[in-house]
Formats: sequence, C-alpha cells, structure tokens
Amino acid sequence: MTKKVGIIGVGLLGGALANRLAQQEWEVIGHDPSATDTDALTMCNHATELVEQCETVLLSLPTSEVVVSVIDLVKSAITDRHCFVDTTTGNPEDMEAIGKNLKELDANYIEANVAGSSKLAKNGKATLFLGGNKKLIHCYQDLLNALASKQFHVGPVGSASRFKLVHNLILGLNRAGLAEGLALAEALGFNASEALTILRETPASSIAMEAKGNKMAEGIYTPPQAKLAQHLKDVRVIRRLADKAGARTPLTNAHQSLLEEAQSLGFGESDNAAIIEAFRHNL
Repeated sequence: MTKKVGIIGVGLLGGALANRLAQQEWEVIGHDPSATDTDALTMCNHATELVEQCETVLLSLPTSEVVVSVIDLVKSAITDRHCFVDTTTGNPEDMEAIGKNLKELDANYIEANVAGSSKLAKNGKATLFLGGNKKLIHCYQDLLNALASKQFHVGPVGSASRFKLVHNLILGLNRAGLAEGLALAEALGFNASEALTILRETPASSIAMEAKGNKMAEGIYTPPQAKLAQHLKDVRVIRRLADKAGARTPLTNAHQSLLEEAQSLGFGESDNAAIIEAFRHNL
C-alpha cells in the first residue's frame, strides 16, 4: 500500500487525523465543503474526484446518515481496489449496511472508531476500535499504526461502532459528574479552580478532570476539542440502542436532558465541557 490516503470530512477529528498522517509523511488529499485550506493536505472540490485519486479513503463525518449519502454520491468511482476506513461515530446498523453496500461494489470497509479528542488524535494518543475482517485490517496496518498505537479489534463491522458508544457513554458521564461536582463546589462558596487543585490530589481525580476541569472552571469552551452537539448526537444513538437491547440507562437519560439544556443555552458548538453551564444556569 502506498503512503497516499484521501479523507472525506476535514472537521475537528478529520483535520486532526489529516495532520497526524502528514506528520508521518503520508500524502493526504481531503474533501470537505465546509473546511478551509490547510498546509497539511491538498483539497479536492468534489468527493468523487478524491475517490478517483485515492484507493484508500478515510471517512470522518458527522453521522452515519452522512456516510450513506457520501458513498451513494461517489458510487460511480468505487472499484475493487478501494478501501474505506470509517472513523465516524454513528448508528451500528447503518455501518453494517454501508459495509454490505461496499461489498456489493467489490470494495472493502473497515470501522476505525477513534476514542479520544481531536487533540489526542492529532498527537497519535487516541485509541482505535476496529471492526471488520482481521486479514483486511492487517493489510492496512501501516495506515492504522500511523493514526494510533493503541488499537483493539472488537469484532466484525458494526462492533466498533457499538463499542465506541459504550466508551462514549462512560466518558460522557465522567464529564457530567465532574461538572455537577464543580457546580456544587461553586454553590457552596468554593472557587472552582482552587477546588480542582485539591481534587486532583484525591481519589476523585480522573482523565476527564485533567482534560476538561480547567475549561469548566474558567468557562472557556473555544476552540472546542469535541463539540457538545456532537456528543448529544451520540447520546441519542446510545439511548436508541439501549432501548432496543433492553438495557437500562437512567444516568444517560438524565445526561441527555442536561446536554439538551446546555445546547438550548447556546453551547452546542462549544467544547463538550460546557455541559457545566446546564448546572450553573439556575444557580
């Protein structure tokens, strides 16, 4: 496999992955109508043009529905030499359908869900959850290793999306718990930044606290590492899957309400640390 890759979707995560690959001396060609030009990659005006130039294509899109529409858009350019490596967090059933659709076109499909913020992804410190055929994944190991050193194959196509949602549920609740605690500290008269300094030296310390604590305490949510609205999208998918599986998610139900409140307050495009504003709103 040559060190040339296309990437459709050059937002927070896609842009970080593009930069990561460029740092590893990959030739990266991108397409995203909403993205600005960057020195890390050459931009194509049309997704079909990108697929015609690149046999390996990363997808980093907002939802699985968008992935479906993009695959349909570039269908005429897809050949048996193509492999789509999908980092989108979406509906697992959609991902299974996408994999089946590409197989009918004699193309390959790998899920490569990214656990971690765009900052971690840019530095190669995120984790990949891989879904798909093991032998196929092995063929693209150079690309996957360039993206992240920590990787876990969790099953066939659809499995990585399911596991990523489990991960996002737990991580999101960690952030929500931190936000509730810091909001309580403020309500009790403590300075949030000073409280954080103490809490970091106790068993209450967490990766979420290191990543989001200062943002919450200072109320600074730009530039975002991961948008609150995007996590709200994930939580809604999580609840639908849980309902279908018969799993109870009372904490996630409350979490969704908090995210919706924060979004209604205007923080949808802010970093997901802004969930604390839902707690502060009625203080």
